[in-house]
Amino acid sequence: MDIILVPGLWLDASSWDEVTPALTAAGHRVHPLSMPGLGAPATASGGIGMADWVGAVVERIDELTGRVVLVGHSGGGNVVWGAADARPDRVARVVFVDSAPPAPGFGISEFDVVDGVVPFPGWGFFPDDDVSDLTPETRQRTAPKTQSVPGRVPTDPISLSGDRHRVPTTMLMGSMDRSAFEAELENWPPFADEYRAIEDATVVRIGSGHWPQFSVPDRLAQLILDAVAESS
Repeated sequence: MDIILVPGLWLDASSWDEVTPALTAAGHRVHPLSMPGLGAPATASGGIGMADWVGAVVERIDELTGRVVLVGHSGGGNVVWGAADARPDRVARVVFVDSAPPAPGFGISEFDVVDGVVPFPGWGFFPDDDVSDLTPETRQRTAPKTQSVPGRVPTDPISLSGDRHRVPTTMLMGSMDRSAFEAELENWPPFADEYRAIEDATVVRIGSGHWPQFSVPDRLAQLILDAVAESS
């Protein structure tokens, strides 16, 4: 199976480096991506929005033969859901990593824009539940690898109009099981409606913070493999 890995904001393809060996060892073809405009100044990235990030994944799908599994971490969940919407017949499963299917017309989140781009705000910016399992060594090692994202991307509303709801999905949630996840969605009615519309949706608790590819890469890899196995 071809597995396309899409990172969240500020991360590039290398953020999957500790996850990909187990996937390739299992016989899969792995395609970790870096999104357009990552690390570029506003003069080069100002015109890049969510549609361009989705388009980059769709382009990779079109380059491959057969069906694929899309994996999106955090804000990358918006990207893979948009790609599944564009190519539902080519996507065997979408795997969200501590993320959820976005509702049409919604963005990822709002962050400070500096000189036309959104820089990584630092690990201290995030709630403790998100980062408590990142050791000081991990934080020191990974923070220098982060890069700014185009200013439009985090708030750009996603356009969804295809037959995405028939694509099987797996939500690998850091700290939430299915009941906790569904209870949380009740606070976001459009997202709850989007989730309920999916014909085949599975929720699995990872037992991690928001960046399991750094804190528990082996467990994340196995859960991705489990999801892929359900798609074969």
